Amino acid sequence: MKHLIRLLSAFCLALTLMTAAGCASTQKHEGTGEYVDDSVITTKVKAQLLNEPNLSSAQINVETFKGVVQLSGFVNSQAGIDRAVEIARDVAGVKSVKNAMRLR
Repeated sequence: MKHLIRLLSAFCLALTLMTAAGCASTQKHEGTGEYVDDSVITTKVKAQLLNEPNLSSAQINVETFKGVVQLSGFVNSQAGIDRAVEIARDVAGVKSVKNAMRLR
């Protein structure tokens, strides 16, 4: 009986460790918590861009990976690009901003 309990305990420990390792992040893949954090950052950046009257936020794409925000799409002026980058930098949790936006 003691042997069965030890075996069951070892199995539960192994299962817990494998589950935790499956949720861990790597350089190219986010962990579960990071994915949720990045989704929140993306949503906040998009909301701030939507509130900016001088930007066509429908033309700006926002993607976030491990706190790094990438902005892409088309903007009417260099001032619009600068403002979009500034807005993204001001959002909590953003580590850096990559600008891939182009002038229309």
